[in-house]
Amino acid sequence: MAMAAAATASGGNTSFSNSPIIENSDSTQIVVPEKKSWKNFFSYLGPGFLVSIAYIDPGNFETDLQSGAQYKYELLWIILVASCAALVIQSLAANLGVVTGKHLAEHCRAEYSKVPNFMLWVVAEIAVVACDIPEVIGTAFALNMLFNIPVWIGVLLTGLSTLILLALQRYGIRKLEFLIAFLVFTIALCFFVELHYSKPDPKEVLYGLFVPQLKGNGATGLAISLLGAMVMPHNLFLHSALVLSRKIPRSVPGIKEACRYYLIESGLALSVAFLINVSVISVSGAVCNAPDLSPEDRASCEDLDLNKASFLLRNVVGKWSSKIFAIALLASGQSSTITGTYAGQYVMQGFLNLRLQPWLRNFLTRCLAIIPSLIVALIGGSAGAGKLIIIASMILSFELPFALVPLLKFTSSRTKMGSHANSLLISAVTWIIGGLIMGINIYYIVSSFIKLLLHSHMKLVAIVFLGILGFSGIALYLAAIGYLVLRKNREPSTQYLPSDNSQTAETLPREDIVNMRLPNRVAGDLS
Repeated sequence: MAMAAAATASGGNTSFSNSPIIENSDSTQIVVPEKKSWKNFFSYLGPGFLVSIAYIDPGNFETDLQSGAQYKYELLWIILVASCAALVIQSLAANLGVVTGKHLAEHCRAEYSKVPNFMLWVVAEIAVVACDIPEVIGTAFALNMLFNIPVWIGVLLTGLSTLILLALQRYGIRKLEFLIAFLVFTIALCFFVELHYSKPDPKEVLYGLFVPQLKGNGATGLAISLLGAMVMPHNLFLHSALVLSRKIPRSVPGIKEACRYYLIESGLALSVAFLINVSVISVSGAVCNAPDLSPEDRASCEDLDLNKASFLLRNVVGKWSSKIFAIALLASGQSSTITGTYAGQYVMQGFLNLRLQPWLRNFLTRCLAIIPSLIVALIGGSAGAGKLIIIASMILSFELPFALVPLLKFTSSRTKMGSHANSLLISAVTWIIGGLIMGINIYYIVSSFIKLLLHSHMKLVAIVFLGILGFSGIALYLAAIGYLVLRKNREPSTQYLPSDNSQTAETLPREDIVNMRLPNRVAGDLS
């Protein structure tokens, strides 16, 4: 009742805000005991690891393989920086959901007027589609390696992955998630073993991890792609919503404990993702820069993509290398599909108060990702499809400010706990991290555009017209970011933190979040 009243007060439709998104009688709630204990940590395990799937998806592997093949270990420091930044940013997203009981998209709808809210929703949807493109192409590459299916046909077949997932759900969502997690760890095991056999120089790896270096504009482009593949905007919406599935004690100690354990859980999950990404880059760098590399493998390293990467494992598992790599790649793509489905649901529900069944949401997003992937695969083949993964990662990086700035502003004003000095310090650190990420993106897009104009062979009139159009777009991009940064947020109408240790009337979990999952049985139409 308290939550319904709160939704009504904020102008929301209570039938949309609180009713289950998908009817599912088998859904269970995870209740955290009020008694403080280290055992409570196990109740918080889950959201961080689901979020971390996005850090080891086909887009990450594509950019990792290319950075290792082209620049050996020089870009490893990007993975370290991006992982540390991701931990800070994902923790902020989790704290926002824990403290306020609302996820990021819902805060945006409550904060901004209709036009900015709609534009932010469009950007968020584009981010979900851009995230789905690597999953589509990665799955197509996996089908090509497994069954010799042409990439463009594989792209079409990925549209059926939603139906396959629904068929597997008859055996239970937990068994499905366990199977996918097992296959995802298969690729981790393959690269950990290959890391042992490829024997990268530990000194060079450590040097690449801790000494920043960028040699050439190509390295800058790959660095941006690595950053975009690591820190994804849709993950901020996802993490702030997933934490609402736990029923935590609504007291100051209970909220602080939840924030602390979610930080630890996110750290563990992102550490695993970090080690996997470092292993992929190290294997690619060691194999592709080996002095005794065969001419055939050297040619593959010059234009390395997911469809050619199976030779990296040949020394370990012989002729079955491509099959094992393909199975793991297929698992990675399908695991990421679940993450994208959740994120898309929360984005649509938060910004528009509109909900779709997960299978329909997944199918629509997958169709939007299939169209550009199919066109590129038909025209450019596997090489063009591999480049599209890089472009999709860069799009994610450029869109990051439109999720990051609202998150920073909301957490600064609505999740303050502890002393004022500590809050200011945390806020300053997070703004510095966010500012650096946005500054790198802006620098790269401006420098790349200027280089394109200077080295273009077009006529002067065309260059001038392109320059005016391009710089107008950059100015609009900067103005949009400036609006989000400089706009003064409204004072929240709700006191999110209780004033003492007593329980408040409003408790977690949110039933709509708990029931927004891939269910065993799907019933009902649009809520």
